[in-house]
Amino acid sequence: MIDLIAERGRVATAELATLFDVSLATARRDLDVLEHAGLVSRTHGGVVLRGRNDGSTEPLFLEKLRQHQNLKQRIGIAAAEELPDGKVAILDSGTTTLAIARAIAGRPVTIVTIDLKVAEAAASGATEVHLVGGHVRNGYFSIVGAWATSALQSIRADVAFMAADAIDEAGITNSTFDEAEVKRVVLSRASRCVLVADHSKLGARSFADVCPLDEVDLFVTDRGAEPMIGPYRQKIRDIRLV
Repeated sequence: MIDLIAERGRVATAELATLFDVSLATARRDLDVLEHAGLVSRTHGGVVLRGRNDGSTEPLFLEKLRQHQNLKQRIGIAAAEELPDGKVAILDSGTTTLAIARAIAGRPVTIVTIDLKVAEAAASGATEVHLVGGHVRNGYFSIVGAWATSALQSIRADVAFMAADAIDEAGITNSTFDEAEVKRVVLSRASRCVLVADHSKLGARSFADVCPLDEVDLFVTDRGAEPMIGPYRQKIRDIRLV
C-alpha cells in the first residue's frame, strides 16, 4: 500500500480498498498505521504521501530508496571494501549507507550507526552492531538530537561512511540542521572519512552545512559523475568511480 501511495503521491481510500480487495474499514485501519508511522497524511476521502518531494522538501526514505538503486548498490559494495575485518565503522543515515550495510552484513566488523534501517540491515552473523539512541525522524529513520551526539562522543572509529543530501565545491550540505549536527560529530570520531553519494547529488546545495570537502579522504560515486568530477578532484584526496 505504501509503495502505491509513494508512486502516486495521493490516493483515495475507496480506490485503495478496491485495489487491495479489502473493506473500507480495513483500508482506513491500514492508513491509520501508516499515518502513525509518519509516512502519510490523511485527507478528506484519501491519503497523501507525507514529505512528498516537490523540490523544496526532503524526500521520505521510501522515495529515496527507489532512486538510483543500482548505483547505490555498486557504491555500497565498493565502499564496504574500505573497512577491513576487525575494524570499527560509523555508518551515517541514508539509503546509500544502507547499501553499505547490506554489503558488510555478516563480516567480523563492528558497526555504529545513527539509522534504524542501517542497523537492521547490518545485524547479521559476525557483525556487531551498535545503534545510537536519540530522536527518530519519522519517515526517515535517522536518529538525531543531544542524546545521539552525546553517545557518539564516547566512541572512536576507524572509518566514517558519510552520506550527503547535496555536494558542491563548497562542501557537503544536508536538508536539516539536526542531521547536519550529528554528521559533524560522526566525522570528529573517525580516523578516516569515506563519502558515498551518486552523481545526482553533485552540483547541488542544501541549507545546513556539514563539512568542507577537504575533510573527505575518499569519495565513492558512480561513473555518471565523470563529466562533472573535475573540480572536486582538487579538493578531495581520492575519488573512485564505480
